[in-house]
Amino acid sequence: MAVAKNKSQGTLLIKGGHVIDPAGKINAPMDILLRDGRVAEVAPANKIRTSADEKFDARGLIVAPGFIDLHVHLREPGQSYKETIASGTAAAAAGGFTSVCCMPNTVPVVDRAEWVTWLKQPERGAVVNVFPIAAATLASKGTALTEFRELQRAGAVAVTDDGKPILNADVMREALRQSAELNLTVVQHAEDTRATQACSMNDGPPAFRLGLRGMKASAESAIVERDVQLAQQFPGARLHVAHLSTADALKPVRRGKRSKARVTCEVTPHHFTLIDENVGEYDTNFKMNPPLRSAADREAILVALADGTVDAIATDHAPHAAHEKQVEFERAAFGITGLETALGLAISKLHREHRIPLTRIVELFTAGAARVLDLRGRGSLTRGSFADVTIFDPKKRWTFEAAKSRSKSRNTPFDGWQLTGKVIATIVGGRVVHRIE
Repeated sequence: MAVAKNKSQGTLLIKGGHVIDPAGKINAPMDILLRDGRVAEVAPANKIRTSADEKFDARGLIVAPGFIDLHVHLREPGQSYKETIASGTAAAAAGGFTSVCCMPNTVPVVDRAEWVTWLKQPERGAVVNVFPIAAATLASKGTALTEFRELQRAGAVAVTDDGKPILNADVMREALRQSAELNLTVVQHAEDTRATQACSMNDGPPAFRLGLRGMKASAESAIVERDVQLAQQFPGARLHVAHLSTADALKPVRRGKRSKARVTCEVTPHHFTLIDENVGEYDTNFKMNPPLRSAADREAILVALADGTVDAIATDHAPHAAHEKQVEFERAAFGITGLETALGLAISKLHREHRIPLTRIVELFTAGAARVLDLRGRGSLTRGSFADVTIFDPKKRWTFEAAKSRSKSRNTPFDGWQLTGKVIATIVGGRVVHRIE
């Protein structure tokens, strides 16, 4: 893991805020003392007597464990024209994320321990914690598995061929067997690409109207169904379904959880906010994979977010250069940026519109995400935890302006959207890395 540089390992007292820490079962006004990169004390208002080098006035604000994004494309090595680790983690900090897990579909693919080490080097300029996820197969070609143990020793927190699903059942079975042996999560991009070739959006009336080939929901759910069955063959295997987007894919996830299999899933803000009709007239900023689905799929996801089926909100932050998006819809790259809008969309859509409690939303960004990859010491503010803190105003209204994004790319469908819920400060290892007045 690359840890953001911490020039001052002193003390910081966060006073007057309302702490929401689902892992620590705290939902009350509390003060927090951070010392030498760890949480030193959490106590009711004015009960901390220790003097601090710095104080942060959090009155009227929510103080939460540092947000964790399980699914981010930082584009290095090899695609720094889209994003760099420095620019991507700056966007993460602005969005309240203190830790990001970066995907391996770079140039070259992160399929060797040396590249995992490279990602973690201070020279990359990360301002938040970077947890590399390595490729599950060599060059992500889906045939020969990578050296899971070596990758794990180098610092990889999971393996995946994200964007290129593992279609061969025998390869996936062996990956899950090793997962159980090493306690290493296998992340699957669930898409039967044999059924989605030349498809550019969801299969439904909007695709028919636009004359575009559509991806059927079954292309996602069939892979999830198979993988859950495989995972159940190996007690201890950890299967995580990335960016789940359909009602049908939720069914095997629920069955897996009921059978006590270690099956988890994430959902993106764009999938709980938008539907396929929003593509409009071939707007490529609404093109992503998985594609925006039907209203019924979105409704099922909202239910799953509320009832505990979904483990985490992840952005699938996928920056692209303008020339990769400003082309015909079928030729445009899949993906959108998402780090800076995630909290605002979650509070605006999940909390304000659908009455999902703020404590549940915080859990999806913190403790839930930490459990998926067993990121110990993260996702909580209990004493001894890493001093990663996200402070936000759940009532602040603001407008997202893509032109002012910290990301190098601007491919977002949310430019100009008015949102509620704004990150005020992001603290990594006890040091403030982002703050607005």
